[in-house]
Amino acid sequence: MRILVTFVGGLGHLAPLLPLARAARAAGHDVAIAGSGGLVPRIEEAGFRAYATSPVAHHGGAPQPRAAEPLEVMDARASEVEFAANFASRGARRMAAAMPDVVTDFRPDVVVRDETDLGTTIAAELLDVPVVTHLVLASGLLVRPELVAPELDAVRAEHGLAPDPDLTRLTRGPVLSDAAPCFRSPESPVQVHPVHYRSAALAPPRPTTGRTTGRRRVYVTLGTIFNKGSGDLFERLLAGLGELDVDVVATVGRDLDPDDLGPQPAHVRVERFVPQAEVLPGVDLVVSHGGSGSLMAALAHGLPSLLLPLGADQPHNASRAGQLGVAATLDAATATPTEVARQARAVLADDAMLRRCRAVAAEMHALPDVDAAVAVVVGAAAP
Repeated sequence: MRILVTFVGGLGHLAPLLPLARAARAAGHDVAIAGSGGLVPRIEEAGFRAYATSPVAHHGGAPQPRAAEPLEVMDARASEVEFAANFASRGARRMAAAMPDVVTDFRPDVVVRDETDLGTTIAAELLDVPVVTHLVLASGLLVRPELVAPELDAVRAEHGLAPDPDLTRLTRGPVLSDAAPCFRSPESPVQVHPVHYRSAALAPPRPTTGRTTGRRRVYVTLGTIFNKGSGDLFERLLAGLGELDVDVVATVGRDLDPDDLGPQPAHVRVERFVPQAEVLPGVDLVVSHGGSGSLMAALAHGLPSLLLPLGADQPHNASRAGQLGVAATLDAATATPTEVARQARAVLADDAMLRRCRAVAAEMHALPDVDAAVAVVVGAAAP
């Protein structure tokens, strides 16, 4: 079977699809991946045929000098409007135009798209190719009809398709999710019933009570896109965490230079990149921007988070995490080192939050493995 995996945006949209793509390939299927041109090298490094749907510079290019200026964060509404413009208008228009040639060349039996790849649904509808949707927005509050449909309907009209004001065309086929089932907000306006699965082999869940012994460890990440526009946030985070009697490992991303953050105390280690699978089993707290990937990875390991949302779905994720009692939140624009230290210390001492996080981890560990997701994809292509 020929399976085409598609995404729009950066690594945070590609990465959740790779375990499924690898599992499908291991099961004997021919898998190709289409998406942002800047990530073609990453796709090819993973061993897949790559189709670029944008110029290489879209998410590529040489590292840029980092300016640690005071951070300005969009308010939640402005961030939502930006998302609609980027994904429901520009991104959808780009993918709707690019995908017919990709489909003609690869001839897939089924397409697996990340949920923010709205344009591929238009191409698939025109070409009558079955589509499986893979959720990548954990809280499910960003792809909303009143926000997305007006922009997307304009693109649909350009291709001769009728309006879809309720976004029903987006989830006509099966839906997959590797997020914690409890995390999707009951207030999500697009009601779906995804097949949940574990996207990776995980270590046995930690006990629901008790903490690890020995010196505490904190992991800091601002993801792979928002890290580059995070102003002075890394400096404030490391200054605050450096005040604590904990070991800190921070990853700034492949495009930033750790030396730009200046000298750090011996218990603070700054790297460009360390695989999360290596870091998370040995830490007690994750400090992040609240991206879906970072937050779900933390919960899969039963770890509480301190969140400083920067945009996109991160404010929604932080709100949902607060409702579930699995994270604390600070304002990324105004949080001082003292506030970071105080809140991190409080989360590290919060045994009730720890138990809730480990209960979510147990829920995720109980899910079927990635082969169940492959079976859904294969079933969607069946005549």
